[in-house]
Amino acid sequence: MYTALLILILLVCFLLALVVLAQNPKGGGLSGQFSAGGAASMIGVKRSGDLLEKLTWGFAIALVVLSLGTHMLGQGVAGPARSVNQQRALETKLPAAPSLPAPGTTPGTAVPVQPAPVPQPAK
Repeated sequence: MYTALLILILLVCFLLALVVLAQNPKGGGLSGQFSAGGAASMIGVKRSGDLLEKLTWGFAIALVVLSLGTHMLGQGVAGPARSVNQQRALETKLPAAPSLPAPGTTPGTAVPVQPAPVPQPAK
């Protein structure tokens, strides 16, 4: 389900980009090309500016809703969603912690260390 929503988000992003690129920032756009002649009345592209604006808003709202849906779906019942790196860190097995040394021993050694005998000077 999560993968399907991601694919749908990518499709909506692509369509939103196409609709935005079809618009002219000065108001002409796709409708400006058809309004010069009588083709607009034959084809019915009189109000394509309104159509492109409605499509832009629709795709933008769909993108927000789908993004929130993937967030809610990814959150699950266990708690907040984890990143990919956090999930991999949890899945990898870490080595066991070393055991604590026995009381009376220094860390890193198993047997208490006795000082070496000091040689006596010759008389």
